[in-house]
Amino acid sequence: MNKLLSSGFSRLKRDKIFWVSIVALLLYSIIYMLNGCRQALSHDMAEFKYPLDAYYFHYGLSIGLFCSVFTSIFLGTEYQQGTIRNKLIVGHTRTAIYLSNLLVSFTASLFMLLAWLIGALVGIPFLGPWEMGPLLLLYLLISVLFLAAFSAIFTFIGMLTSYKTIAQVFSLLFFFALLMGGSMLYEALQQPEMTSPIVMTTEGMQIADPVPNPSYVTGPLRSVYEFLVDLLPTGQGIQMFDLNIRHPLRMILSSLGITAGVSAVGICFFRRKNLN
Repeated sequence: MNKLLSSGFSRLKRDKIFWVSIVALLLYSIIYMLNGCRQALSHDMAEFKYPLDAYYFHYGLSIGLFCSVFTSIFLGTEYQQGTIRNKLIVGHTRTAIYLSNLLVSFTASLFMLLAWLIGALVGIPFLGPWEMGPLLLLYLLISVLFLAAFSAIFTFIGMLTSYKTIAQVFSLLFFFALLMGGSMLYEALQQPEMTSPIVMTTEGMQIADPVPNPSYVTGPLRSVYEFLVDLLPTGQGIQMFDLNIRHPLRMILSSLGITAGVSAVGICFFRRKNLN
């Protein structure tokens, strides 16, 4: 296992896609944060006084995309070059190969997260430091764990798909499906319980008395929606983007469960996969 990890990290240091992703996220975070600072400090927004926290965690929506692209290409190259078969020939077990690739992919994702976190620090001179206090550590912990879940999912796809292009397509499609699903669930939960419609009267437009919102999700269905939003890595990222984390323990346990469960299933399938 140690030799596999050493080989994987050595390859990671030389991987062009990895360094392109790091630089892209670093530049993206700097540009995004400076644009956010410009908006927050504009004359029209002066009364709102947005803190650094309002922009710092916006990586929640996009970092999974970088993870999916890198992992599918990195693992697809192993199949393309016959590296996995060579590892088996020299005596490494399939379980060790799978876990080593998972750890390397997860490490790469952590460096991508670090690139964003470092780049976004350019907002401190303009907006000041974080105002959330100890919650910052909780948000970072949740970020690390939902990246672990992403890595487990995309490693599963990459290790069970022998063709790099197909792995890339599947990973991207699955990420966007997760993002769309998480967004729809979160939007449904954000619907207000009461709405005040605008009506036309002889005196012009007026706001009517509040009435129940038919789009408001109630009862057991609401609990199911909340659970799914906390379960999905993209749902966690959306909540982080919105600074609206309500069930941190459930999110942490969900990420750990997805990481362990998907990895266990992936190892079982990989041990039966025909690599000829």
